[in-house]
Amino acid sequence: MLFGAHSISSHLNSKPRVWFQSTYSISSLKVVWRKDEKLDDAIVNEKQWRLSARVVKQVLNEPGQVIPLRYLEKRRQRMRLPVKVKTFLARNPGLFDTYLDRIRPKSEPVPFIRVGDRLQRFLEEEKRIYSENEQLIVAKLCKLLMMAKDKVVSADKLEHVKREFGFPIDFMVNLVPKYPEYFRLVGCPGEGKSFLELVSWKPEFAKSAIEERAEEESNLIGIRVRPSFNVKLPRGFSLRKEMREWVRDWMELPYVSPYEDASDLDQASREMEKRTVGVFHELLSLSLFKRIPVPILGKFTEDYRFSNAFASVFTRHSGIFYLSLKGGIKTAMLREAYKGSELIDRDPLLEINDNFVKLLAEGHRERAQQLRLQRETVQKDMEMMALRNSEQGCYAGGEDMQKIEDLDS
Repeated sequence: MLFGAHSISSHLNSKPRVWFQSTYSISSLKVVWRKDEKLDDAIVNEKQWRLSARVVKQVLNEPGQVIPLRYLEKRRQRMRLPVKVKTFLARNPGLFDTYLDRIRPKSEPVPFIRVGDRLQRFLEEEKRIYSENEQLIVAKLCKLLMMAKDKVVSADKLEHVKREFGFPIDFMVNLVPKYPEYFRLVGCPGEGKSFLELVSWKPEFAKSAIEERAEEESNLIGIRVRPSFNVKLPRGFSLRKEMREWVRDWMELPYVSPYEDASDLDQASREMEKRTVGVFHELLSLSLFKRIPVPILGKFTEDYRFSNAFASVFTRHSGIFYLSLKGGIKTAMLREAYKGSELIDRDPLLEINDNFVKLLAEGHRERAQQLRLQRETVQKDMEMMALRNSEQGCYAGGEDMQKIEDLDS
């Protein structure tokens, strides 16, 4: 277990210690937030493809997966698209096809967009990946319910976090009914009063990432390893004396599995803090990118018995979590899941995201080639014009220079 570049003990007295219970209350312990540029970069690096994914989602949610171009343009603010839709389409060839059609029988034809062939192939591949990883998705969903207070969570909340955990868009309609031995859906999703219940407890799923890691280490070295958190503070980060004492004692407490019943724990106790950290660690471990926006986690305050000030956990335990402020939103990240800005242990469902990035890159290469050919054509025209004008004793290439600048804009 690491704490910065050294073990926890190196941050404490090297003399023989007598363990004691700190008198500091959890609410009085403050840790200054510190920026981690590499972990922030992990979020920034995905900004472009997430923007494109929002546009694709808008089209896929339309009847027949087609939409008038002007209707999509009206949704720019909702999609947080910084450029006009026509500009976006030009920069991302291969996503959509544009064609003319009538909105009403007697109206004039207007531009529509629909799923392009390359995007359609991506969607078919996406279905294959979801099918191959169906049991992983089922296990994740069971775990989310097993950690909940009453083994039940609002279906609308689960719909809201499907992107974070890699669930298919239609998982509540097409996946949940296939496993009546696991799930019971009460009510209709979208109406605000629907819930997904766990039908029966699954012992094989009631093991956290922390416990699995300890078990693997025990099998490897032949000695029982106690489940515990990996704690690694950024280089140069230090804690005040009272915080070091509290962390020292808190780390010595037994690990509380997020799958254990915590109804008898005092909300303000160190044991409840241990359990809360364990739940957040497990939620982030189950997520695709080992990070979840704090506002989304806040929707589950009641379900997982988080306190109203739950976000302070991420700064109080800065060696376990990182709280990014990139994009104007707080995002909780699992430190141990990253090496620099790169994920270490990648979720199998990330293959879908990888394929989407490849699709975008293919379109960008195509556009770059088109621009190069257009520039070459304009350059040749300029050279011919210059040759003719030189013979006539004049040169008028200003308009062609503007053409090249327009191509690069």
